[in-house]
Amino acid sequence: MEKDIDRIPKNSETDVVIRIDDFGGKKGLTIREFVKSERYTGFTKAGTRISAENFKAFKQAINSIDEKDLEATEQATLGVGAPSGQKEDSPAKSKPKKEDIQEEAF
Repeated sequence: MEKDIDRIPKNSETDVVIRIDDFGGKKGLTIREFVKSERYTGFTKAGTRISAENFKAFKQAINSIDEKDLEATEQATLGVGAPSGQKEDSPAKSKPKKEDIQEEAF
């Protein structure tokens, strides 16, 4: 069973596809890039799969993101809001620990 949830444009040739699927007999959420070009059309290897068992934790993590944090990151990257020649202080980025991430092969 495959059910596309959404397609988000990344650039003129690439979309990020979010879908519920069944891989190896296990349901989960797959987020992968889909390319349309002269050389290749289809899914790339870039992406990840969240098992149904881990979906609730994934959803909570996504819902915990404050959109203001994303705006601040974009502004800091662009230097918006900082006086000329000065960088804005940006919050430290925390990476998930390797042991906290469960990956499944496609």
